Amino acid sequence: MNAAQQYYTVEQIAELLDLHVKTVRGYVRDGRLPAARVGRQYRISREDLEAFTGTPVSPASAPRGPRADASSIVQVDGVDRHTADRLANAVTATALGRHGGSGTDAGGRLRVETVFDEERDSLKFVVLGDLDTTAELLKVLDALIGGMR
Repeated sequence: MNAAQQYYTVEQIAELLDLHVKTVRGYVRDGRLPAARVGRQYRISREDLEAFTGTPVSPASAPRGPRADASSIVQVDGVDRHTADRLANAVTATALGRHGGSGTDAGGRLRVETVFDEERDSLKFVVLGDLDTTAELLKVLDALIGGMR
């Protein structure tokens, strides 16, 4: 490895691209993201990362300061499978539509998971993201649920 060349760890790539570490490791294992193995870890060159993303990578910046995230669980009781599917699809589409299809926008991070419990007719939304983006999505969810009443 050229000492002058900049290399990133899988964890750094995950942070830069706002992806889960396992996703980046999968890209490396699949050969989509070239990497060199150093001991038990992978190192990805700046050039390979730029080729993978198709865009220049900005140099590592100074720490951004404090960052706040929210983890929210919303339980909606008294819904059948059809209604649960409609709600889940609407919320997921809203999250993806507002945040560039990847679940994120320039300033926001957002992840939405849903779980339906058929025995209890209950739907749970697990929302993870920054405070503003999470608050926006929770308002949309509240409006959707309010429209069901």
